[in-house]
Amino acid sequence: MTDDFVRHRLYGRRKGKALRSRQAGLVETLLPGLRVDLNDPGLSDTAPARLEIGFGGGEHLAHRAALDPDVRFLGAESFINGTAKLLALIAGRSLTNIRIHDGDARALLEALPAASLDTVYLLYPDPWPKHRHLRRRFVNQDNLASIQRVLIPGGHFLFASDIASYVAWTLLETHRHGGLAWTATSAADWRQPPPGWIETRYEAKARREGRTPCYLSFIRR
Repeated sequence: MTDDFVRHRLYGRRKGKALRSRQAGLVETLLPGLRVDLNDPGLSDTAPARLEIGFGGGEHLAHRAALDPDVRFLGAESFINGTAKLLALIAGRSLTNIRIHDGDARALLEALPAASLDTVYLLYPDPWPKHRHLRRRFVNQDNLASIQRVLIPGGHFLFASDIASYVAWTLLETHRHGGLAWTATSAADWRQPPPGWIETRYEAKARREGRTPCYLSFIRR
């Protein structure tokens, strides 16, 4: 198996439990109108957009979109059950500023114009804790290069995890890359969530199980 194949292989589940009838209906009727066309990512406007990679159930993305209705948000999630949950939030809150890529986030990053985003969120990505699976982690040199390319100068890359080894991994990988500078100046900067934060169900579960979230903020050089 070549390194190039590993870098471009999509890991993780595409489907979970069968969708409820309403969820399936939203996937059929609402998703087509919100899906990002990779041949035309819909970013011709001058104002930068914001992207969440792997939005899970969509709680954070929907919250951000509601806070900033004039900002365009993109969400990438290959797990259809998560996409269905976000669609329910969009419909229930009448959100009009979210577009969805229901596939590999790397394809969306490649399709986006340079300097088209002011913020990229990567929150609680799969840690792939086993040593033989470390290369599956989303934070790697190729993906960091893609993130740097699509961010405007001074744009932000925000990462959160409750897995200490992945936090350390991310700090090492971003240091190696060199194009994204860690903004922390004190311990509070990685212990406190960024402004406008909403605690998702996953984060609440992590706290209940004794895992402490860590929040890393990087700025594009």
